[in-house]
Amino acid sequence: MGVIRDVLGRGAYILQRDLADFETSLRDFLGVKYAFGVADGTNALILSLRAMGVGPGDEVIVPSHTYVASAAAIHYTGATPKLADCGVDHLIDPESARKAVTPQTKAIMPVQLNGRTADMDAILEIADEHDLSIVEDSAQALGSKFDGQFAGTFGKAGIFSFYPAKLLGCFGDGGAVVTNDDRVGEQIALLRDHGRNRQGEVVCWGTNCRLDNLHAAILNYKFRTFTDEIKRRRQIAKSYQQGLQDVAEISLPPAPDADSKHFDVYQNYEIEAECRDELKQHLEDNGIHAIIQFNGKALHQLEGLGLTNVNLPATSNLYKNALLLPMNTALTGRDVEYIIGCTRSFYGRGADVD
Repeated sequence: MGVIRDVLGRGAYILQRDLADFETSLRDFLGVKYAFGVADGTNALILSLRAMGVGPGDEVIVPSHTYVASAAAIHYTGATPKLADCGVDHLIDPESARKAVTPQTKAIMPVQLNGRTADMDAILEIADEHDLSIVEDSAQALGSKFDGQFAGTFGKAGIFSFYPAKLLGCFGDGGAVVTNDDRVGEQIALLRDHGRNRQGEVVCWGTNCRLDNLHAAILNYKFRTFTDEIKRRRQIAKSYQQGLQDVAEISLPPAPDADSKHFDVYQNYEIEAECRDELKQHLEDNGIHAIIQFNGKALHQLEGLGLTNVNLPATSNLYKNALLLPMNTALTGRDVEYIIGCTRSFYGRGADVD
C-alpha cells in the first residue's frame, strides 16, 4: 500500500504530519474543537477520566452491558465503577443510572454500544442535576448520532477505538479522545506524551499513549470511504429487519430510521433470540459465525472484578438471549439472504437459502 510505503520512506513514526492530518479529519468530521490520537480505546478512557480529575474516592456510573475496558479505565484511575442496568435498546438505562448516583459520584460514562447512541437528553439531565462530568465510551459508535449530534461530542470528553474490528479500524490497536473543553484538551495533550508541553518540558506526570503515524495514515486513508461503510451497514441492517421481523422468537435492534432521534451505524447487529445457544450452533453448522458478545458475561457477572453485589435484571436477562449476527461490509447481498434463511429455518419459518 502506497500509504505505508510513504510513511516508512519518510521515517515518520511518532507525532508527525500523518497523525496531525488524521486528527484534523476526525475533528472536522465530528465538528469538535480537539481530537487526539492515542494508543487505544482503553487508554483513551483512562486519560479522559484523569483529565477530568477523576481519582481515588470517586465513583463513575457505567452500564454493566459493556466490554471490561469501560470499567477497567475507571478502576485504573483509582475510582470505583458503579454499574447501571440496560434498557430495551441494550444501552444504559437512564433511570437505573439515576438510582446509582451517590455523594461520591464524580462522572457518568454512557457506552454507545453496537453503533447506537444512548438517550443523551436523559443522561445530560442527570449530569446537570447532580453536577457530574460525562465521558462517552463511543468505542463502537463513530458516526452514530442522537438528535443530529455525533456520539462522543455530548460530554467533556468522548473516546473512540480503532481496533481492527471497529467501524474505522487500523492494523492494530488505536484510539482517540475528542473534546470541546479547553482544559481537558490541554490535559490530554500532556498526558498522552509523558507530560511534555509544546516546548518539550515535562510539566506533569504523563504516560506514553500516542497513536503512531503509520496507523494514523492508514486510518486517514480509510476515512475517505467511511460514510460508504456506514451506508452499507445500514443496508444490511435493513435487510435483516425485513427478513426477520416476523420471527416472533427474535427481538431485533431498532431498524434504520425507525426513530428520527437516532442515526445508528450498526457496529454490531445484536439480537435477542429464544434458544440462543441452539440457534448459534445451527448457524455454525451452516458456516455462519455468530458471536455471543463479551464472552457471554456482563460486568456484574464477572466474579474476578468484585462487582457482583448489584441486581441488574434487564442486563442479566439480556445475556441469556443476546447474539450478534454477522455485520460487516464484506457481506454480499446473497450472504445476508443466506444468514436470514438459516435463521428462519431454525425457527421453522422457511427453508435455508442455497
